[in-house]
Amino acid sequence: MADSFNFELVSPERLLISEKVSEVVLPATEGEMTVMAHHSPVMTTIRPGVVTVKTAAGATERYVVFGGFADIVPAGCTLLAESALHVKDVDRASIEARIEAAKADLTNASGDEHRTGLEQFLSDLTTLRQTVFAG
Repeated sequence: MADSFNFELVSPERLLISEKVSEVVLPATEGEMTVMAHHSPVMTTIRPGVVTVKTAAGATERYVVFGGFADIVPAGCTLLAESALHVKDVDRASIEARIEAAKADLTNASGDEHRTGLEQFLSDLTTLRQTVFAG
C-alpha cells in the first residue's frame, strides 16, 4: 500500500476535500504533475483542468478547477483554486459560458503578452470541455 498524505482542495466558496490520499494528479501550468507522499517542496500555478484524487481507501475522485495554485510539501498538498467543483456537478452550459467569455476577452486583448495568456486560457477551457464531456 502506498504511503498517504494530506490533501486539501479549497475554492473561495468552500472546502471541497480534506483527507488522506495516496496520489493526486494536478493540471499544473507546465503540464500535469503527480503528487505522492514525501514529494519535494514546490509551488505551482494551476490551469483549468481536472484534478484526479486517489484516496487512501482506494477510491478515485475527480474535480474540475479553473485555475489557482498548489503548495506541495513532503507531508501534504493544498490546492487553492479560483473556482472548483466535483466533476459530476459540472454542466456543459457553464463551461460554454466561460469559453465565450474568454473569446470576448481575446477580441479585446491589449498587447501580445495579454493575448498569449488568453489564447492559452481558451485552449485550456476547450481541452477541459473535451475531457469532461467526451463521448
